[in-house]
Amino acid sequence: MPPAERTSWFALKMVNGVGPVSFRELVDALGSPHAVFNASYAELLAVPGINKKTAMGIKNFSQWKSAEKQVEMLQQNDVEVVTYKDECYPQELSYIYDAPPLLFVRGKLAANAVGIALVGSRRASEYGLQITNRIACQLAQKGITIVSGLALGIDAAAHQGAIAGRGKTVAVIGCGLDVIYPLENKRLFHKIPESGGAIVSEYFFGTPPNKENFPIRNRVISGMSLGVVVVEATDKSGSLITANIAAEQGREVFAVPGPIDSRGSRGTHLMLKKGAKLVESVEDIIEEILPQIDKKRIMGEKGGEMQPAAALPNSVKRQQQKLPLEASEEKLLSLIGREKKSLDEVVREAQVPAKDVLSTLAVMEIKGLIKQLPGKMFVIGEENE
Repeated sequence: MPPAERTSWFALKMVNGVGPVSFRELVDALGSPHAVFNASYAELLAVPGINKKTAMGIKNFSQWKSAEKQVEMLQQNDVEVVTYKDECYPQELSYIYDAPPLLFVRGKLAANAVGIALVGSRRASEYGLQITNRIACQLAQKGITIVSGLALGIDAAAHQGAIAGRGKTVAVIGCGLDVIYPLENKRLFHKIPESGGAIVSEYFFGTPPNKENFPIRNRVISGMSLGVVVVEATDKSGSLITANIAAEQGREVFAVPGPIDSRGSRGTHLMLKKGAKLVESVEDIIEEILPQIDKKRIMGEKGGEMQPAAALPNSVKRQQQKLPLEASEEKLLSLIGREKKSLDEVVREAQVPAKDVLSTLAVMEIKGLIKQLPGKMFVIGEENE
């Protein structure tokens, strides 16, 4: 995007009265931020939701130097800007009502990533940290992107677990990308992009980590995910805000139980009483989100409506769900064949380390290539029938 166009995007975001919803209304109606600033007063008022005060704010906008400064800081901080019109804008996030019109990104974002958010207490116990790290690692090994907020405690453990699992993780922060907060996570701040993930913010450079920013950014954490898992939270934890937002967005909500006499278990146990799904292993999460993954596979072009799998003939559905096979996946498919086979048999015949076989089988299960039966038995999936 040319600097002049970027400046218009930043400038429109700076206008008083223009929030995420009205920003998109204006751009969708008039074509671009540049066109918004060139529109007449009457044309602006004709846009749904735009009142006289907001229209006047657009016509009298004078902070162009501040907007230009933001453009200059992109290159200085090795940051890209992704707008909701771009192909790499997170698809799941684009579905929420108040999705940010633009995101500042350090690292790489994948539009079609399958994301799960892991959030929880900043003052986590050793139990909470270990559980979070394990869940994040195992989900990452299955090809799922771990989304969290880079806070101390559970958030940091989630990012670290994803990196340990050689997967991708996205940190959504409540300040500008030139501000590292908290400082204790400075190393993690740099490690996430280096490992193929991303640091994301909707806030301008120079924005401090003000307290009010974090509940706002929580909608992005849940919005980028198919579900939110809460690990350790008091009954007044900000993580419960994220869980409530996730429920409003139609996302799955999960909670990890803890010791009944622990203050950090009060929030998660309250969630479970209210209907959150209990998590004892990653299989509890995968089981709930698999239907959503299937829906993502049969999406039309970006911006189209999500079409249920049942609405398509089986032959068309299978054709659209075909995903490229890795050499390791082809090998395991040939070994499993049409008859059910135990994990031990697959490992023995594959002649590769068990951990590598398990990792590949997990990805194949997500792709629909195989099915796992009780007792660690595997059979070929509908994808190959």
